[in-house]
Amino acid sequence: MFFSSDNSSPAHPKVMEALVAANAGYMPSYGGDPIMDEVRARIREIFEAPEAAVYLVATGTAANVLSLACYCPPWSAIFCHRNAHIEEDECASPEFYTGGAKLVLVDGEHAKMTPETLRETIRFTGRGGVHNVQRGMVSITDVTENGTVYSVSEVAALAAVAKDYGLPVHMDGARFANALVSTNASPADLTWRAGVDVLSFGGTKNGLMGVEAVVLFDPDKAWEFELRRKRGGHLFSKHRYLSAQMQAYLADDLWLDMARTANARADRLAEGILKIPGASLAHPQDANMVFAAFPRGLHHKVRAEGAAYHIWPGHQSLEGDPDEPVSARLVCSWCTGEDEIDGFLGALNA
Repeated sequence: MFFSSDNSSPAHPKVMEALVAANAGYMPSYGGDPIMDEVRARIREIFEAPEAAVYLVATGTAANVLSLACYCPPWSAIFCHRNAHIEEDECASPEFYTGGAKLVLVDGEHAKMTPETLRETIRFTGRGGVHNVQRGMVSITDVTENGTVYSVSEVAALAAVAKDYGLPVHMDGARFANALVSTNASPADLTWRAGVDVLSFGGTKNGLMGVEAVVLFDPDKAWEFELRRKRGGHLFSKHRYLSAQMQAYLADDLWLDMARTANARADRLAEGILKIPGASLAHPQDANMVFAAFPRGLHHKVRAEGAAYHIWPGHQSLEGDPDEPVSARLVCSWCTGEDEIDGFLGALNA
């Protein structure tokens, strides 16, 4: 019953098989491998973007910050939700890689910006001319840090505000596959057709050992990205091992199958938790994360049965009134089994 993080799940066996196959013989280095040619063509096909520039890096942080750096000068602002991953979990790396760009935080329920909150924040920025940080770009996280998903229309509405001010749009898609199957949208509709300029296309949280793609829908940024990736220490020499993972991920829509499984398990988990007296959801159940509150005494019960998950927010104590609700984050992955869901719900109901 492991619900701590989809980062903690194993790589899919087909990914491991692809790595073994890629390990045979010699291949060109630094992204010149023939597997990368196949990956690039496949991503362009999936996103209906034949001119897109496609690159691989090993971490979601690298994908995000190198993307942001290509569009945002050091004297400008990156507008994101105050609970965005780039704000909460990347140790000021956006500021580091952009050379000093400032994260300007936008409000909104369930970690989602609204066009109104975004517009007001952008409008207020740069009001003092040279004395202020300037307007730079907008970053949208989909799936959000609270497990919610932006629909195509919501992404388009935020992008429209950004375009009103001439700002490019980045999407942090560490869980992009989960967002996509949740919305039943096409990859193109949820990204460039809605106004997204650059996407961090995640894989590590969805069954890969460790690789993310950066999809630049504006190919004019390709050379700058290549330079920044090299200068930032994120160009792999034995690149074929990144390429092989992404090749397996995209083959036969494995990436979508894994996301559907993770989302379905989370749906069933949330449904079962809500049947518990005193239980509630802190955020809408949109993808593969469940933010649920249930009595403190039940936390002790399920943990005694071996359940692993995070109390969320972490400042809450498991000591105290057993009937008082305590909230938690439970994350399902591609390999979360029905038996794990059954075991967790059974322990809650025992």
